[in-house]
Amino acid sequence: MRTFFPSESCKATQLRAINPWSWLQPERGTFSKFAWKSPSSIESLMKVPEPPIVPLFKPVNYVEILAQIHEELESCPPEERSNLYLLQYQVFKGLGEVKLMRRSLRAAWLKASNVYEKLIFGAWLKYERQGAEIISDLLSSCGKCATEFGIIEVASELRANENPSFHGIDMLNGNHISRIVSFQIGDKKIVCDRLKIAGLSIPFHAMLYGCFVESSFEDIDLSENNISPSGMRLISDFSITGSLNEAPSCLLLEILVFANKFCCESLKDACDRKLASLVSSRQDAVELMECALEENSPVLAASCLQVFLHELPYSLNDSQAFELLSSANRQHRSIMVGPALFSFYSLLSEVAINADPRSDKAVLLSKQLLDCAETNRQKMMAYHQLACVRFLRKEYNEAEHLFEAALNEGHVYSVVGLARLSHIKGHKNWSYKRLSSIISSYSPIGWMYQERSLYCEGDKKCGDLERATQLDPTLTYPYMFRAASLIMKHDVQSALAEINRVLGFKLALECLELRFCFYLALEDYQSATCDVQAILTLNPDYRMFDGRVAASKLRTLVREHAENWTTADCWLQLYERWSSVDDIGSLSVIYQMLESDAAKGVLYFRQSLLLLRLNCSEAAMRSLQLARQHASSEHERLVYEGWILYDTGHCEEGLRKAEESISLKRSFEAFFLKAYALADSTQDPSCSSTVISLLEEALKCPSDRLRKGQALNNLGSVHVDCGKLDDAADCYINALKIRHTRAHQGLARVHFLRNDKNAAYSEMTKLIEKAPYCPSAYEKRSEYCERELMKADLEMVTRLDPLRVYPYRYRAAVLMDNNKTKEAIAELSRAISFKADLHLLHLRAAFHEHIGDVMGALRDCRAALSVDPNHQEMLELHSRVNSQEP
Repeated sequence: MRTFFPSESCKATQLRAINPWSWLQPERGTFSKFAWKSPSSIESLMKVPEPPIVPLFKPVNYVEILAQIHEELESCPPEERSNLYLLQYQVFKGLGEVKLMRRSLRAAWLKASNVYEKLIFGAWLKYERQGAEIISDLLSSCGKCATEFGIIEVASELRANENPSFHGIDMLNGNHISRIVSFQIGDKKIVCDRLKIAGLSIPFHAMLYGCFVESSFEDIDLSENNISPSGMRLISDFSITGSLNEAPSCLLLEILVFANKFCCESLKDACDRKLASLVSSRQDAVELMECALEENSPVLAASCLQVFLHELPYSLNDSQAFELLSSANRQHRSIMVGPALFSFYSLLSEVAINADPRSDKAVLLSKQLLDCAETNRQKMMAYHQLACVRFLRKEYNEAEHLFEAALNEGHVYSVVGLARLSHIKGHKNWSYKRLSSIISSYSPIGWMYQERSLYCEGDKKCGDLERATQLDPTLTYPYMFRAASLIMKHDVQSALAEINRVLGFKLALECLELRFCFYLALEDYQSATCDVQAILTLNPDYRMFDGRVAASKLRTLVREHAENWTTADCWLQLYERWSSVDDIGSLSVIYQMLESDAAKGVLYFRQSLLLLRLNCSEAAMRSLQLARQHASSEHERLVYEGWILYDTGHCEEGLRKAEESISLKRSFEAFFLKAYALADSTQDPSCSSTVISLLEEALKCPSDRLRKGQALNNLGSVHVDCGKLDDAADCYINALKIRHTRAHQGLARVHFLRNDKNAAYSEMTKLIEKAPYCPSAYEKRSEYCERELMKADLEMVTRLDPLRVYPYRYRAAVLMDNNKTKEAIAELSRAISFKADLHLLHLRAAFHEHIGDVMGALRDCRAALSVDPNHQEMLELHSRVNSQEP
């Protein structure tokens, strides 16, 4: 969110910002150097922006909220479920759990109780996975439909009025009334069946058979009713056949208005549906939506809405479309989105804020969200979101009222906004005291101490930042501030170690940017180039120094002072970094190689593999799509399409693409993909032999050593699973010969299964010597040593990557074995406070059950089922604990 919510400056606690223009202005080749030893130069180079106030729902106890949502989902009526899943989505968004967010959105879509919710949540899923059209196209090529992103047949979802036609015509005086009636329109006369026309509505019946004088006329003038002769002929035909013939939209609109005027419900419904079927573009939707709202035509309105939503975020840049979506009155909103108003404006306001949180659009849509908020939870989210937008626009008085309102509704995190505003007004002590009050009133969370640190200095500040890291090690600001402070003291190695701590488990762009600045100050242009290239890999449009300078421009300038590598140099560097498990360095080298004439498809594919390893799934998908675009052959393109399908959960379709590729040409990547997808698509143990043969076929095909090392490693794993330890050992040894360092882990497993624990430990130690900052290596080695060494290794894992949950579970289990129940639960709670993990919640629920805390166990069970509603062991535990509830 830093891109969206850059911080407001509180000058007393800020390091001065760099002024990049002083060194961007020189001509190429005259890059001015920094005298880093000068404190003023360092101060001007380093800037640690304050942590942003994010416009997200951040409850003090998210576990409690998730448990409440799950409990409500078990008993609520069907029409309330989507809103509860939306709330669940908002909780996971506040935690930064992207996969869980999307699953909640998908659940909201699946449980939609009306067409409006289906449209909104389907569009939201599509927006969250921007670029999903390619997945839809690929699935179509496999004969499968991507229903989340597909167009809904709105007319079939919205039922017609049960009794749209007027019945029960009283035939009083019918004997002397002509069965034929003619309607005069200008100089044209349209002959109609009087009885059929009268059956269209009560007004027509009154006119043709009631007490009006027209009942005795055979010719009636309709010239003043804005209906054309062509339109009246279609109406006459409809009165007889009950269906509308094909007609242009202008004529159908004319009939719709006429039908509304004369209360012809069946005619209006038919016209509504016919017009809805003609909406195929945003321009169509713009032209027809206004009429749909004025004439209360829900099918047409929903069809237009579908087009607008399907084309997000671009629809919001269309002034006419935005006007229709944002300025509708309450009645028109009801016609357009039915009962799904809060979901609708939640989506639109999120899109607008992501595009530009300071924009008028963000304000208007956030106000609409607040206007339609009904429940306490909805109000606190809407107040806080609008407050954040107002704050960024420096509309401080309005922001203060909104933050206060959110806080009064129970959103404690909104105190952050009030503290910042108080500081801006010069009341720093008030901000400190307000945060101190919050800390003493609630179970403390990392952001509370992080925020309080902004309003104090010296040891107090350092203490609060250290406490913030202990409570929530995922917060980047404390690491950045400590690192910047250390570089100011000329403690270069400690500063780099501090920023590397967070980059070891969280590839945050702002942290890479700060390290880039460190390397510039040190005149280490090679390392600076590495970091800016990694930044551009993650976000090609990234702008540095508070958005003032394009990262691509900085790279151009810095590269002039770095060593030039040939293609051969790049490959050597890639092997070196790959073998030392330096994923950021590998990313940088590949970025540089993409500038050469090398086969770009292969390089983009390699880039995607690294990004997946670094948990950057969106960037990985972008690279995969680029690999597909730059594929040098049909069989290569099919492989990349297969990986796209596999990585988006369509395993069987990915397998099919691999087989298509092999039918065109036998290649390493096609066999590798087929083996990977086959192993994942079946639970049948007998397929192992097929997977082995596919990997062996892959190894017979040409490829570079990096990929062959990966294939050998995977082949070794399959052999281990089949009990073929000698074959597995051969694979791992061969992988190590070509510097696939991770094969040490597989070979250690083989030693362990041969009952040689010491050899296993030794093998993992070799891996750690080559990759000393690899947390998985320490975690795996901990399995092969005695308790004290195991404890040390797991402590190292937590230091290197606090997001890995196994160490917390192990330490908690040991404490529980030693009857230290409170300490065991505290160990799990430490991690749960910043990571919504099923296994942590499951274990804590079991501990609560063990000590007879039924309510605590039930809460954790329900929260865990929000994380994974289909987890069998969790369902059994929940059922057991639920039966004990008093």
